[in-house]
Amino acid sequence: MTTDISPEGMMAVYEALGWMPTGKVAVKLSTGEPPASNYLRPELIADVVKEVDGTIVECNTAYGGSRAQTAMHYQVAEDHGFTAIADFQIQDENGSMTLPVTGGTRLTENYVGAAFDDYDSYLVLSHFKGHSMAGFGGAIKNISIGLASSQGKAHIHSGGTGGSMWGSEQDAFLESMAEAGKSVSDYLDNGEKIVYINVMNRLSVDCDCDGNPAEPDMHDVGILASTDPVALDQACVDLVYAEKDSEGASLVRRIESRNGLHTLEHAAGIGLGSREYQLVKIDE
Repeated sequence: MTTDISPEGMMAVYEALGWMPTGKVAVKLSTGEPPASNYLRPELIADVVKEVDGTIVECNTAYGGSRAQTAMHYQVAEDHGFTAIADFQIQDENGSMTLPVTGGTRLTENYVGAAFDDYDSYLVLSHFKGHSMAGFGGAIKNISIGLASSQGKAHIHSGGTGGSMWGSEQDAFLESMAEAGKSVSDYLDNGEKIVYINVMNRLSVDCDCDGNPAEPDMHDVGILASTDPVALDQACVDLVYAEKDSEGASLVRRIESRNGLHTLEHAAGIGLGSREYQLVKIDE
């Protein structure tokens, strides 16, 4: 962890991982819904994207908005400055590919963008924040909902039933996110070819899929990185909970109102990662 939310801080936490990507590298992030979402700004991430010689990747949404159709989504990526710092690809512009889910209770398969397999290694850059359905969004959400094709997003939201995106049982949705994330990690050599960085700034209760999110109540915290998405998200949640009696109260309420901690419970239970961690502060 570093408290330095800057290009230099981003590079420092990435280098502290000691990870060496192989082959063609994808950098997964959220392009952010216009007009005013809190997506990670290109100037913050440009150096680390160039360090790995990465292609920025995204998938289309399943709920409408400016990023539901490929042509419009490419325009958003350009408008938000991502195409100026790296090559960019919508991975599901040609449909989906299927990943098997092992050990799950909700999903037997997960649908990611058809171009998912064009890349050998993944660097996952996530803006940690609240979320209107999941309670919070971090690394797990970014590799599950985020890497899912629009078809896959609907499948996860339905809890694997194929029914309504918006009508599934809450825990079924949360568990499906964890299971979809595990399918991604398993496919990438059991997590050897994927690492995660979470940026804890602009800590709104709303997601970057919201074009007009609530203003944050909480101060910026820092940048955290890990090879374990469960440990990483748990550490971020713990840092929010450390402020639950003051600035973090609204975000804690958002997490608890959606039973958001259950995503971490289920992810750990199925072996995506561990909720135990050691926080190494590289500033000290």
